[in-house]
Amino acid sequence: MSKFKNNLVVTGIYAVFAVLLVTTIYPIVWIVGTSLNPGDNLLVSKMIPDNPTIAHYIELIHTTDFVLWYQNTIKIALVNAVVSTALVAATAYAFSRFRFKGRQQGLMMLLVLQMFPGFLSVMAIFVLLLQTKLLDTHLGLILIYAGGAVSMGTWVMKGHFDTIPKSLEEAAFIDGASHADAFFKIIFPLSLPAITFVALNSFITPFMDFILPQIVLRSSDKMTLAQGLYAMVANETNSSFTLFAAGAVLVALPITLLYMYFQKYLIHGIAAGADKG
Repeated sequence: MSKFKNNLVVTGIYAVFAVLLVTTIYPIVWIVGTSLNPGDNLLVSKMIPDNPTIAHYIELIHTTDFVLWYQNTIKIALVNAVVSTALVAATAYAFSRFRFKGRQQGLMMLLVLQMFPGFLSVMAIFVLLLQTKLLDTHLGLILIYAGGAVSMGTWVMKGHFDTIPKSLEEAAFIDGASHADAFFKIIFPLSLPAITFVALNSFITPFMDFILPQIVLRSSDKMTLAQGLYAMVANETNSSFTLFAAGAVLVALPITLLYMYFQKYLIHGIAAGADKG
């Protein structure tokens, strides 16, 4: 009976994974097939057309501002990755290595902040950027992303810092090293998995986010990929669904390659965040 129950549990687990696999793979195959469809119809009878074409990719690049949107998004993503990672690393190092008044309360506040969706602060962000004259600027958007990354990233990176023995830094202090020297020469090299995890998530955020860019960026020459692709299909009279599909594939491709390349670091980074002592 026990063996039967175990087999039943295993079968159920495999069934769940099979359903998840189908529901994940189907939309990907469908969007790729739509982007290769010779027509402009969103609904196709076959996921992979009989006569696939890359004409929509060529049209997307040459007849729209897709390249400009890509450049804007890449710029925002790169700067955001650097700024967010620096802020998160400094904050996590302070919480991990120093004991100061309000430390536990600060950690709990960062944990609580993760529970609130970002759009709840939309009005406050809009007013703040308007008063600081950062509205309709990439810098304003980057600062919002960087500030939002601190709450979750700090816990992830602090969990990793806590696993590094303090004796390594104490030995460096005896030799005359400062906290900055200890961080960059000891902590940083040993924390590449967690740092890569935070940096990659910060890099990908501008590719996926639509709400904040739509609020912050107003000029057409500053639009991100999410804004530009949405504009293609926002109007009911538009028939650019195949162009939208081609754009979605081009957006997803580099992100997928990055995840595959840094898979090892991502797994270690996620595991590091599990230790939140």
